[in-house]
Amino acid sequence: MNKNELIEAVAKATGGTKADVSRTIDAVFNAISGQLKKGQQVRLVNFGTFLVAKRKATEGRNPRTGAPIKIPASKQPKFRAGKLLKEAVNK
Repeated sequence: MNKNELIEAVAKATGGTKADVSRTIDAVFNAISGQLKKGQQVRLVNFGTFLVAKRKATEGRNPRTGAPIKIPASKQPKFRAGKLLKEAVNK
């Protein structure tokens, strides 16, 4: 399912317009992204938790030349599924 299909499904389920649902979904995504940028978790009870994991700087190798390269530290968005989501997927 892509974003447009999600918008269509939510609009159909709620009776809202696609334009309203699109703005709502964009607002939800922006709110989650904004909290992750601040290093905060977003916990949605029974669905899951969005969080930021920190990766340390490491040294890797260029696969073509074998030369060592430095991989800088970074932050990675992560998602941990909640109990009810796991149960729904495994039914």
